[in-house]
Amino acid sequence: MNVLTYQIADVLMIEPARHGDARGFFSEVWSSRGLANKGIDIHFVQDNHAFSAMPGVLRGLHFQRPPSAQGKLIRVARGAILDVAVDIRRGSPTYGRYVSEVLSAANWRQLWVPRGFAHGYVTLEPDTEVLYKTDAYYDRDADGGIAWDDPDLGIDWSIGAPILSDKDRSAPRLADIAPPFPAGSW
Repeated sequence: MNVLTYQIADVLMIEPARHGDARGFFSEVWSSRGLANKGIDIHFVQDNHAFSAMPGVLRGLHFQRPPSAQGKLIRVARGAILDVAVDIRRGSPTYGRYVSEVLSAANWRQLWVPRGFAHGYVTLEPDTEVLYKTDAYYDRDADGGIAWDDPDLGIDWSIGAPILSDKDRSAPRLADIAPPFPAGSW
């Protein structure tokens, strides 16, 4: 398992090894021990699976406020997405900046999005399946969101008009919400 870092601290790209032959492949996509040996210690409590039938389905930007904040490990089992993590930790030197990465069944990469980040993705292929582990349970009362098209963030989603939920269509800009992760809380 290979682990790569970004210019934004704490966001990680995890590349599991894939062993294949004429029958198919085998991959250990998560190993607590393997990543602990690399200094990454995460305890997951929930697995989620999302299916999007069409390209252009945009889900996000979502987060959960403390004390129910979640870290997420995202991967794609079928299809492809542009995955985005936005630093919303007030006082962070990278506050309001984002990391984006194509995750696909073909490249087999995973993105670790830690607590203190908003997360979203847009599907790039039909019949895309996204799986992600979380290190905290979903809490409806802690649920938050940021507008996918917030001009202050300037995210290049590389799509035209996305297919959105009502919740995502009405999400506020980052500047219009109380800091979910104020300085010193992360």
